Amino acid sequence: MPNRLAGEKSPYLLQHAENPVEWYPWGEEAFLKASREDKPIFLSIGYSTCHWCHVMERESFEQEDVAAILNRSFVSIKVDREERPDIDQAYMKVCQAITGGGGWPLSIFMGPDRKPFYAGTYFPRRGRMGMPGLMEIAGKIVELWIGEREQLNRISGEVMRAVAAGPAGSEGLGEFPGPDLLDRARRELARSYDPVWGGFGGAPKFPNPHDLIFLTRLHKRDPASNTLEMVEKTLLSMRSGGIFDQIGFGFHRYSVDERWLVPHFEKMLYDQALLALAFNEAFLATGDHRYAKVVKEIFEYVTREMQSPEGGFYCAQDADSEGKEGVFFTWTPPQVFEILGKDAGDIFCRAYGITPEGNFEEGRSIPHVPRPFEGLARSLGMGLQELEGLLEDSRRKLFEFREKRVHPLKDDKILTAWNGLMIAALAKGSQALGDWSYAKAAAGAANFILETMGTGTGRLYRRYRQGEVANPGYADDYAFLIWGLLDLYETIFDVRYLREALRLQEEMSRIFGDPDGGFYYTGEDGEEMIVREKVIYDAAIPSSNSVAAVNLLRLGRMTGNPEFEKQADLLIRSFSNHVSIKPAAFTHFMQALDFALGPAREILITGDFSASATKRMIKTVHQVYFPNRVLMLKESGTRGESLSEVAPFTGPITSDADGPTAYLCENFSCASPVRDASELGSMLRGDSAG
Repeated sequence: MPNRLAGEKSPYLLQHAENPVEWYPWGEEAFLKASREDKPIFLSIGYSTCHWCHVMERESFEQEDVAAILNRSFVSIKVDREERPDIDQAYMKVCQAITGGGGWPLSIFMGPDRKPFYAGTYFPRRGRMGMPGLMEIAGKIVELWIGEREQLNRISGEVMRAVAAGPAGSEGLGEFPGPDLLDRARRELARSYDPVWGGFGGAPKFPNPHDLIFLTRLHKRDPASNTLEMVEKTLLSMRSGGIFDQIGFGFHRYSVDERWLVPHFEKMLYDQALLALAFNEAFLATGDHRYAKVVKEIFEYVTREMQSPEGGFYCAQDADSEGKEGVFFTWTPPQVFEILGKDAGDIFCRAYGITPEGNFEEGRSIPHVPRPFEGLARSLGMGLQELEGLLEDSRRKLFEFREKRVHPLKDDKILTAWNGLMIAALAKGSQALGDWSYAKAAAGAANFILETMGTGTGRLYRRYRQGEVANPGYADDYAFLIWGLLDLYETIFDVRYLREALRLQEEMSRIFGDPDGGFYYTGEDGEEMIVREKVIYDAAIPSSNSVAAVNLLRLGRMTGNPEFEKQADLLIRSFSNHVSIKPAAFTHFMQALDFALGPAREILITGDFSASATKRMIKTVHQVYFPNRVLMLKESGTRGESLSEVAPFTGPITSDADGPTAYLCENFSCASPVRDASELGSMLRGDSAG
């Protein structure tokens, strides 16, 4: 019989709906039962595409003996960390306090009062290789709960004291940091940089796109530094490695080795968005079309596999299919020969490292590019263009065959925050590559979120699935959506998106803002957790506070309202002492600092968006690499009046009948108006406002 998860919408919870464990979703029913029956709680947190979550389910939660002890002696609660990141953050802090580490699945034992006394991540069913087993842990906790309750109470008190320390940013206001903090972050990244394979640190190796974007922007500040070299080596190594899906495109989550060869095969929406932004910036900074090609490949994957009919984007694609990780994505030479024939198949296997012995489990190979195609072309007596054409034709055939395989599970819930990231990526890609289809996809997602994910009062929801919205949005839902809306406005200049960004920022400040600076992750109207955090660490995705800092700076320049810059100043100073301890852990925050320190530019173009001369001017701005800028378009008529309502300083500026005009300001001074796109380009590339 299904348990109480059967009525939920979360794909992760539904994966556990047939377990013999009598799972409850997080809610009062579970806590009342625990109090009434005087039982401890087992809290299990994960997400639908988490490999070790699947392992723990098969090994433990599907087993009758595990279910028996949990059902008899505990109240068991399942939480999808992507739907309820507030719960995940609170209890991950507990796990880190108790064990010094964390991850998923996250396993917590606590009392009905929600105060924890034991934590860990993956537990095998029975102890092995020094790891305690879930059966033994549960049994020992039952003994203590019945016979030595005071000991558990004492432990939970110590844990609560450890996690109750003030959130990041509670150290008090620091000085506003200078450029030396940017350089410290650069030096820290350089010390961990891998000059052989790119990336930072050893195995496992994560993409961390905000590190790469930060370094690309530092190159703009100091072209003599080696930051761009680190960026390019990393991006090209990832594109050549198995972490990139060479057949169907898109990036897997991370690499288990230092070579980017063997990934954990799940694909996350946020990775696609952030890596598209990183490759896009590299393209603008270098003009190298290899990076533009990767941006297009990521968008091809996302719009093909991850876009809902309503316009929003799904969360993730699993690593497993047919009960095994990676089987969907890996190949053997006989499989390739059967589809391509011996000659073309042999060339493809040589190009993509598919060998008889394999580089993955059971003799299967993960396609990757072990060496540049130029050498293979020479050895085959072919031109490079001819070889690339043959390989692309082969890739398409293999992709068509792969589509007939059993596909990994797709987590088809739509999260506001992650859609905000994808809206930003598509908008920026449309700007750099001049492809309007990306702007249309971004607008489709933005329209869906704005129309579907809000309450009657305008409050954002976190999640949508199968017609249902749930969970009031968190700080990252607001910050990331504002980010996407600002980039979308700067792409298609529909003032509605700028107005919505302003409204959401005002709401974010009201619901999440701390008068002492920064934003709490949970709103004042949210469920009370054991701790209330202000998130600043830029982990797999940037923190809500780092993104909000950039948003506030942009909104201040776009509206002329100094209150936004005052908020940004307070936010940056409130975290400056915390961030200065290890600045390389806060590279999106460093992007905000880079913007604040300047130079930053405000560019206002007047003209008709549909006119070719205006489009040339806009394209010039879009395709010159100067990330610390804002761009606005003042049209005539009602659209121009609409802009003046949100940016009053544009009111007196009118269109010229002779054609578009660009107004360029930098460091609080403005240059003479420019009426020629090539002249504007020269000014922008010369890093001068005149």
